[in-house]
Amino acid sequence: MAESGLTCALHFQLAFIFPSLSIFLGGLFTILAFRSIRCIYRFILKQIWRKKVKSKEVWWSNKRKQRSVYYIRIFSTRMQMMLSAQTYSGRVLMILVFLLNIGTLIIYFIDLTEAEQFHFSFPDRVIYVDKFFNAFFVFYFGLRFVAADDKLRFWLELNSLVDFFTIPPVFVSSVLRKSCLGLRFLRALRLLDLPRILQILRITKDNYSIKLSKLFAVFISTWLTAAGFIHLVENNGDPWVQPVNSQPITYFKCMYLVMVTMSTVGYGDIVVQTALGRAFIFFFIIGGLVLFANFIPEVLEIAQNHKSYKSSYKVMSGKNYIVVCGNVTLKSVTTFLQDFLLQDKGNICTEILFLGESLPSLELEAVFKCYSPYTSFFHGSALNSEDLKRVRMESANACLILADVCTPEPYAEDISNIMRVLSIKNHYPKTRIIVQIIQSRNKAYLPNIPNWDWKMGDSIICFAELKLGFMAQSCLVPGLSTLLTSLFIRKENTETKRKHLKDETLLGDKDYKVMAFQLSDDFAGMTFIEVCRLCFVKLNLILLGIELQFGSRGESAILINPSPQIKICQNTMGFFIAHSLAEVKRAHFYCRVCHSDIQDPEQIEKCQCGSKLHSKTFSEKLKSYGESLVLDGEPAKSRVLSILPRQIFVDRVLHAHEDESHKVSFYLTGRYHQCDAVPLYEALLSCKNQTVLYLQNHILVCVFGDANSPLIGLQDFVMPLRATNFLYHELKDIVLLGPLDYLQREWEFIQNFPKLWLFSGSALSCVDLKAVNVQDCAACVILSSSTPISNNPSLVDAESILAILNIQSMEVQLNSSSVEFSPNAHFINQSPSSSSDIPEEDLLSPTAAPAGAIFSDSFLNSLLSMTYYNHHILALLQALVTSRTSPVLEHLGEEDSRLSRSLDNMVQNPYRVRCKLALLPLSERWLSGIMEDSFGDIYCKALDTFGILCFGLYRLMEEPNPYKNRFVIARPTSDLKMLPTDLLFSIVPFNIATTEDL
Repeated sequence: MAESGLTCALHFQLAFIFPSLSIFLGGLFTILAFRSIRCIYRFILKQIWRKKVKSKEVWWSNKRKQRSVYYIRIFSTRMQMMLSAQTYSGRVLMILVFLLNIGTLIIYFIDLTEAEQFHFSFPDRVIYVDKFFNAFFVFYFGLRFVAADDKLRFWLELNSLVDFFTIPPVFVSSVLRKSCLGLRFLRALRLLDLPRILQILRITKDNYSIKLSKLFAVFISTWLTAAGFIHLVENNGDPWVQPVNSQPITYFKCMYLVMVTMSTVGYGDIVVQTALGRAFIFFFIIGGLVLFANFIPEVLEIAQNHKSYKSSYKVMSGKNYIVVCGNVTLKSVTTFLQDFLLQDKGNICTEILFLGESLPSLELEAVFKCYSPYTSFFHGSALNSEDLKRVRMESANACLILADVCTPEPYAEDISNIMRVLSIKNHYPKTRIIVQIIQSRNKAYLPNIPNWDWKMGDSIICFAELKLGFMAQSCLVPGLSTLLTSLFIRKENTETKRKHLKDETLLGDKDYKVMAFQLSDDFAGMTFIEVCRLCFVKLNLILLGIELQFGSRGESAILINPSPQIKICQNTMGFFIAHSLAEVKRAHFYCRVCHSDIQDPEQIEKCQCGSKLHSKTFSEKLKSYGESLVLDGEPAKSRVLSILPRQIFVDRVLHAHEDESHKVSFYLTGRYHQCDAVPLYEALLSCKNQTVLYLQNHILVCVFGDANSPLIGLQDFVMPLRATNFLYHELKDIVLLGPLDYLQREWEFIQNFPKLWLFSGSALSCVDLKAVNVQDCAACVILSSSTPISNNPSLVDAESILAILNIQSMEVQLNSSSVEFSPNAHFINQSPSSSSDIPEEDLLSPTAAPAGAIFSDSFLNSLLSMTYYNHHILALLQALVTSRTSPVLEHLGEEDSRLSRSLDNMVQNPYRVRCKLALLPLSERWLSGIMEDSFGDIYCKALDTFGILCFGLYRLMEEPNPYKNRFVIARPTSDLKMLPTDLLFSIVPFNIATTEDL
């Protein structure tokens, strides 16, 4: 009886399994056969086509075939869209199919609880419900099959295999009026679709919830499927063994066995007896061990991190901390931490709290773990008052708001950061805020926010303003961007200097930076030039400018090499170029009584003589010294052009160029040359225009963009070149070369500036470049607003690099080019052709970087950390680059437009008299002619004679140097011997024309 029962049971199982195998293997054979026939047919058709290539019948047959393929493709595409999660019908179908799969799995569990043996007869209602569900699965399977492009791949998919071995047995059971559990446990594999369903329903939104749902789906589906297989083989035994070696075991016990196996506990209270069961357990231990070992730690880590990211920060007495919010991503956080470490030289005493609106990725988590002693991450938003309380915003030293510079929607990014500032200031008005803004026109909203206070250190770092300002100044002063970045942010390229400096003993190991510190009160009453000379000769410091306090509300302005009309007051902040803060403190400790006879600057320390209580200053002491400097029989004081009578300056501006400047007025606070709005068609040049023929020594700006590109903000580039510290005849013509549809959008903001021209074309066209006389231009700038063609960082600057190579092929030396990613600089060769005598040029070496020809705005991210430590340095950099004296003065000037348009007011008001940057050659009037002059000699002669402040050197590289490339030396040592070919980075008074022979 046992044998006959086994035989009956075996035949019964085959009746359920055979249809599934038949459908699967039959379909697989049909697809392979169809593919083979199609390949043979195409081969035959190709042979026929070669023989009857001119036959009309073949052409007509091929045309009908193309039509049929076209309609099939349309039908398949529509089916794919209908089944995808991108359409409403697709989402509904996916959710419905998942719910029905859960229903069939529940019916399977119900059958398990009611079954006494492996096969049973069941009530009709259960069979009918299961039959209805599976009928829908057949319909959905047919839709997926029709929509699939690759039928063979679809046939072998996991979901398809589940349908093959679970749908046919249901219909067989309805015919036989009996049911078999069989392989119905495979429906548990459809639980793998759970994460996608949860995303469609928007239950899981962040990375961690999605990852957690995937882990649970894989774990549960594997657990249930493995338990179902063991239940099948253990209750039926091995088919080839007689007598039957089966054992009655429930599904719950199988689940218990699988869990014990995966966890490697292995109690041994339940074991498998069949050979199939043991073979399955052998392989399952390997996979289950890996799954279980990874699942538990990851789930615990996710739960722990999610809990910790929602915690609150505990303030410790005496410990400083800052809050960083906004664009908290892997790239921004890594860059910020590197710069923060660089500013503090690795001695971190300030804790950094990152407030991110999305949970960190695994890579970002790894960064936080590396910097765990002084970084913490909190999940929240600056727009939420509860999240601001969690990070204790009221006690933070500052809040730094990051911007996504690479966003395709800069306006939306700026508005988001402005709203964060508004939220923080509304709840915590005394919190200092440093915010990054992309477009300059959006920063006008920030001073209007209640409780915004410049004096408290609230600062705006505008990327477009600084980036384009750097490039504009580099057009007039090549190499300036490299000089300023080395002084303000990055370490100077000493390797380049060491390579091209003959006397390496003059190189030194000092890394000079711009630092701010309060001047000694003993300097009160002196002019800036007097203090500047004393600091250089006696303290070995270069003084660039001062911060002058004015007004009843404590307003201040940054004045660089100011006019002699301005006297140094007490408690004046000075900006120095120095190696360390200890050197800068010499200017703070200097005493006229104790330090006047000291020759070694290192001996100047704080004294206790109390001389600073005296009201008198020693400016009179230097007066005799200044009058004793005689040049050509006359006192040097009478030769200083920076103190010319006011009327002389007015005459030079108003009368020297009456024929061309009668329409020019001063814009806002008298900071820019302005003219009446010029219509676009009047400024538009063409090849037939005679104006093009006379373009000489102009600035060519090559722009990439289209009608949909975000605006670069060309007004930020034009404004520094139209500043009123330049005389009108010093202004160079600016030609904008680019697509007209883009230039039209920019023209609205720059139509009031003089000497501005447009040319519709492209820098990738040699014809257009020749039309605008690129070979005769003084400087060529390349700007791109185009959307990147790829996410690959190496391709972001593709258009700019190709334009540079195109211009260089015409033997034109570039003065400035915008490169988003500094690593892409190696694609650019400074020389038109390579030479075996100069291996560095053959390797496309980045000599353009120390020469100042390539500009990468990646360094602008470093300003955030620098501003946190000293916001005065940012104000100085903005004054140097953008020609803006103070945001407070700008605000006051905009409120009083009547006074701001007065030319006399600009001349009489010293706060609006600004110096200009220039690159000057060594003049014969600066050289002694007796012996080799050092930088210290030239510095003093230029300062005493013209009031010109020199702070850097632009030197030719050693031979062989056929292309006359130069490199930058920031703050040369005083005893560095000058060469006749050297150029000096200088700050020139406003009333001295740099085009004249000094």
